[in-house]
Amino acid sequence: PPGLNVIGAGIVVTDGDVFFDPALEIEDAEMDATSAAVSYVRSFSLGGKLARLDIVVPWQNVTWSGLLEGQQASATRVGLSDPTMRLSLILAGAAPDSTASSSTVVGAAFSVTVPLGEYQEDKLLNLGQNRYVFRPQLGFVHTRGQWSYELTGSGFFYTDNDEFFGGSVRKQDPLYAIQGHIIYSMKKPGYWTSLSAGYGGNGQSIINGNRADDDKRLFLSALSFGMPLGDRQGLKIAYVRSRTHVDNGSDSDSLGIAWSIRF
Repeated sequence: PPGLNVIGAGIVVTDGDVFFDPALEIEDAEMDATSAAVSYVRSFSLGGKLARLDIVVPWQNVTWSGLLEGQQASATRVGLSDPTMRLSLILAGAAPDSTASSSTVVGAAFSVTVPLGEYQEDKLLNLGQNRYVFRPQLGFVHTRGQWSYELTGSGFFYTDNDEFFGGSVRKQDPLYAIQGHIIYSMKKPGYWTSLSAGYGGNGQSIINGNRADDDKRLFLSALSFGMPLGDRQGLKIAYVRSRTHVDNGSDSDSLGIAWSIRF
């Protein structure tokens, strides 16, 4: 309902293989990361529609290791990643307090990732992107009994990074993604589980006017479980699997836990 506030915190542990452009002469690269974040959510009315504002501030400790020009090498970055602000709005559908056994809600959202994360222009690997990322989204969720089915499409649009590695200018084509979720709400109030899948494509880079061979083709899947902790708190555990379908990007596995409290 309007006027609700939620504060949350979470931690995610990730490991995986990273695939770089062969021209960089980086081979057998691996990544180990510990990520943490705090978040704030506020719900309110906007033009007679239910809306919410999300703010997420992440922090990371990431180590990359592998062979650089045939020699063992590693790099570690610790610090703030780029925060994200997101405004979402219910366009059509049942009221939040609807008791109907079946309902469909259509919504839209727009998020902005702000370049405040750690970034060094003389380093190829950074926690921040040194550019804004704009992400419009459109989706719907259909609920029938204890089951909910959600489908969302989105696009990622990037501003230029004028301080890319080696004094270069990096531009990037939009990346488009689709994701779906099947959520089961258990009979015991507050308990739920979900199965998710998503796919993202395009997003080719242009470095100093030259197109790089780095189109993205990424498939993600996830399994999540949520439970209440008293009347106002909640706990969520999630496993996320990410696999690239091209010769660049990364294959990774992540395990996360998050806590939230509403007031």
